Parts: sequence; C-alpha cells; structure tokens
Amino acid sequence: MATIFSKIVAGEIPCYKVAETEHCFAFLDINPVVRGHVLCIPKKEVDYIFDLDDGLFTELHLFAKRVAKGLKKVCPCIKVGEAVVGIDVPHVHIHLIPLNNPGDLNFAHHVEMKPEELSALAAEIAAAIE
Repeated sequence: MATIFSKIVAGEIPCYKVAETEHCFAFLDINPVVRGHVLCIPKKEVDYIFDLDDGLFTELHLFAKRVAKGLKKVCPCIKVGEAVVGIDVPHVHIHLIPLNNPGDLNFAHHVEMKPEELSALAAEIAAAIE
C-alpha cells in the first residue's frame, strides 16, 4: 500500500512543494515544528534510510543540502538542522528545520500556519533554491 508521501509525489494528495528532481521531492511539513519545516524524500518508496542504494542516498542528501541553502535564505536562522527519524511514515524523509535555539528541534512542539501562509512560504523557498 502506498504511503502518504508516495500519494503526494503522485499528485493524489496536495502539498506545498518547494523542489523536485527526477528522483527527489521536497515539501513543507503541514504540522511544522517551526516555520519553514521542510521534508525531503526520495520518490521511490523505501522505509529505512540505510536501505537506500548508495546512489539515491547520496542524491537525496545533496538534494536536501540544496533545499537547506534556499530555506536559510527565506527563514532567518542560525543554521538549518537535519533530522531523520523515520518512525511516523514508512517512507524515507529528511526533516530540514530552521534553528535559532536548541529547542527548535523538538518534535513535540508545533506551530500553526494557515494554508495561505504555507503556500506563500513554499513559493518563497522554491524561488530561493538555486
């Protein structure tokens, strides 16, 4: 059965896309821990990050690096943090989270954003990605 992320990639579920390549996809988390929380995924559905073949593992991380650089231009922060948890959705995903304080990387905390705010932010990040 396809994961929610596979359905997003297939266009069956809407998202706030910020970047896409042939093998990778990035979109805003709709339940962000901070403003600008982005998920980077491989389009291929694989549950565990260390089960990715070396080529896709490398490609996903280079893709996330590119997205993080654009994200940092749009969301003022000291650094963009990266986390791979992989418990909630059985599809590899890298969380990119703008960090200004150590507590910003707290998955128990969430900020509420309206759909129009998410849409505008996704467009800004997409435009900032080189």
